[in-house]
Amino acid sequence: MNKSKLAAFLLACASAMAASAQEWPTKPVRLIVPAPAGSSLDLIARTLADRLRPLWKQPIVIETKAGAGGLIGMDAVAKAPNDGHTLGIGFNGPIAFGPYMYSRMPYAPARDLMPIVLTTSQPNVLAVQAGNPANTLPEFVAWARKQGHPFSYASVGAGSSSHLTMELFRSVAGIEAVHVPYAGSPPAGLSVAAGDTQALFTVAPALLPLVQGKRIKLLAVTSAKRSELMKDLPTVAESGYPGFESLAWNGLFSASGTPPEVVRRINADVNTVLQEPAVRELLANQGLVAGGGSAEEFGSFIDSEGRKWGAIIARRGIRLDQ
Repeated sequence: MNKSKLAAFLLACASAMAASAQEWPTKPVRLIVPAPAGSSLDLIARTLADRLRPLWKQPIVIETKAGAGGLIGMDAVAKAPNDGHTLGIGFNGPIAFGPYMYSRMPYAPARDLMPIVLTTSQPNVLAVQAGNPANTLPEFVAWARKQGHPFSYASVGAGSSSHLTMELFRSVAGIEAVHVPYAGSPPAGLSVAAGDTQALFTVAPALLPLVQGKRIKLLAVTSAKRSELMKDLPTVAESGYPGFESLAWNGLFSASGTPPEVVRRINADVNTVLQEPAVRELLANQGLVAGGGSAEEFGSFIDSEGRKWGAIIARRGIRLDQ
């Protein structure tokens, strides 16, 4: 092929790609939520959908496909046509944790899913019973070491960010504990308030009623810097464990092979929505930090999260299909 023909061919390809992005979407968009209705993921999906409909000029149909720790919903995304008309809001569990905790998954996240954009993140907080003598993280570690036996800690479910955050903290703090999984934050928080378990890492909004009722207290937050909503609560990092960070995060995905120009279009539009002050305020009121950034940045973040948590999962021998 001579230079003139090659140039014409490349120009035609570029024009076709631009046209594809401009024409998308050509039909209603499915937005799969791999969590129950009323969950934070459901709120995020509906917030995005309400603001993307005018931009896309197509209906956005939200489909709840909860179950199996998010695997059912994300499997539906992975097996959908890769034209960008089926999207899903994936989170840590079925994306970054799953490949290390299951011997077999119905899909391979790195192979079958296309990361598009980080939507939100949220730190965990460490909660203990109000009567616990510890009022700071160093005091809690000292208390744990004085027990003479492993203390019991609650989580919102086996293999959750709540579970793995405590396992990471145990590793860096050198303390022993026994894991007691619960089905969600409410029962886990109540177990700490009642003294059935002694500690819990989970997201702050879920614990607010117990904090306000003075049944539990918060000792630290797992973000890299203090939360805007809890400025008086120190981070784990500043409490003696530099570099400690643990976030519950979520993002938008499509099936692998979605055209790059469509991915860029979706990414750009979601970034626009996430920059809206009203959206950022709405999310912040739920303890969520608006995300954003490029698809490439999101993909790199997922890779780093997989390496970080995969090491903890392997070290602790955490398996969910045995």
